[in-house]
Amino acid sequence: MKLREDGAAKLYGVGSSLAERRDAFVDGDVPVAVYGLGKMGLPLAVVYAGVTSNVVGVDVDEEVVARINDGDCHVEGEPRLPELTSAAVNAGAFRASADPPAAASEASVHVVIVPTTLREDQHPDLSNLRTAVRDIASGLEAGDAVFVESTVPPGTCEDVVEPVLVEESGLAADQFGLAFCPERTSSGRALKDIRGAYPKVVGGTDAESTAVAETVYGELTVNDVVPVSDATTAECVKVFEGVYRDVNIALANELATFTDELGIDVNEAIEVANTQPFCEIHDPGVGVGGHCIPYYPYFLIRELASDAPLLRTAREVNDGMPTFAVRKLVEGLQRVGTHVEDAAVLVLGVTYRPGVKETRKTPARPIAEKLNQFGATVVAADPMIEDFSEFDAYGASVDSLTELDLDAAVLVTDHEEFEGIDWTAFDDDLVVVDGRDALDLEDTDHHVYTVGSG
Repeated sequence: MKLREDGAAKLYGVGSSLAERRDAFVDGDVPVAVYGLGKMGLPLAVVYAGVTSNVVGVDVDEEVVARINDGDCHVEGEPRLPELTSAAVNAGAFRASADPPAAASEASVHVVIVPTTLREDQHPDLSNLRTAVRDIASGLEAGDAVFVESTVPPGTCEDVVEPVLVEESGLAADQFGLAFCPERTSSGRALKDIRGAYPKVVGGTDAESTAVAETVYGELTVNDVVPVSDATTAECVKVFEGVYRDVNIALANELATFTDELGIDVNEAIEVANTQPFCEIHDPGVGVGGHCIPYYPYFLIRELASDAPLLRTAREVNDGMPTFAVRKLVEGLQRVGTHVEDAAVLVLGVTYRPGVKETRKTPARPIAEKLNQFGATVVAADPMIEDFSEFDAYGASVDSLTELDLDAAVLVTDHEEFEGIDWTAFDDDLVVVDGRDALDLEDTDHHVYTVGSG
C-alpha cells in the first residue's frame, strides 16, 4: 500500500490488491474530500463518513460550513440527515471546510457533486465543476482518485475534467484515477438512494479507475455496483435516464391535450394501457420542474452536432403545459361569466414536487406569470414556502385558504397538506384546474377541469 508522509493511503496505481485497498478505505486510512455540500452533497458526505470516518466536506458558503461544524444540518426535508450529520461531526468522522485547496491537499479521494445548470443560451454551465476541479488539481497527488457525481454532458470527464487536472496539477493522466459515478438520488430520500435503492453506476477513464471506483462504492451501497465501459458511457447513463422521463412525460402530456377532442378520460386510458407489460406511459400534468429533467436534454441538444428533434419537441411540449393549464382556466372563467382580469386565482403549490422545498423550473412560475399578464390577482399557497415574491403573487397559508374570496384555483403541486382543504367552503362558481388529477371535488358544484380527464 502506497502511503504519504502523513500515513494516508492511496488507492490508484498502487501495488496492493483491491481487497487491501478496500480495507484501507474502510479503516479510515484514505482521506476523502467531498466538494459541494448541497442537498445531494451533504447526504453523500455523511454516507462516506459512516463508512470511512475520515471525510472533509467542502463548500464555498462559510455559513454552511460553520453550521455543519457545529453539528447542524442546513438541508431540509431529508429524513435522519440532521441526526446523522451531528453524529458524524461529533464522532470526528466528518468536518466541513471553506478552503478547497487545503482540503484537496489532505485528501486521497476527491468526490465532486456540485450543480450543473444552464446558461441563458441553454448550454450547460460547467463553471461550478471547473472551479472544483481546479481546486482539486491544486492538491492532487499521484495515486489520488477523483470521482465525479455531478450530472454533466457526455464526454465531460475526458474532454474537460482530465485535461484541467493534468494541466493544473502537473501530473500525467495515468498518475491519478478518474471516474464518473453519477448520483441517482431524489430530494427527500437521498440517504436511502445513496445507500442502495438503485444500483450504483461507475465508469473510469481507464480500467484501474473503474476498479477503484467499484471498490469504493461497493462499500457505500448495499445494492449492486455496475461498472461500464468508460466514463462517457456512465455520463450517458445518467443523462439518458432523465431524457427518457422527459420524453415519456411529454407523450403523456400531449395525449392529455387530446382529451376534449376525443371526448374520453385520457388518464383512464393511460392507466389501462399500462396494464400491458410493454407500455409504461407516465402521468400527464401542468409541466416538468426541478433541477434534473428540464436540464438534461440540453446536455445533448446543445452539445452534439447531431440534431435532436425528439428531445427538442419533448421540451416544447412540457414547457407548453403551463400555458395549456392557464388556457383551460380562462375558458372555465368565461363559462361562468368572469373575466380573467377581474379574477382572483389561487395557485396551489409552487415547488416542483410534493414535500420538497425546491422551486427551480417549477411550472408554477410560468402559470403565475401568464395570469399576471392577463391582469388576474394571483394568490399562492405552499406548505414548503413562506416568501412568494419570486412569483409576483400574494402568499396565503394553507389553513386560511377558505377565508379567501376566490374565482379560480389551479393545482400545480399535490402536497399532502392540500388534502384537508374544505372545497365546499368556496362559492359554487369556483373554477378549478386540477393539474395533477389529485383533487376529489365530486361533492361540490365547482367547475373542474382535470388535465388528462377533462
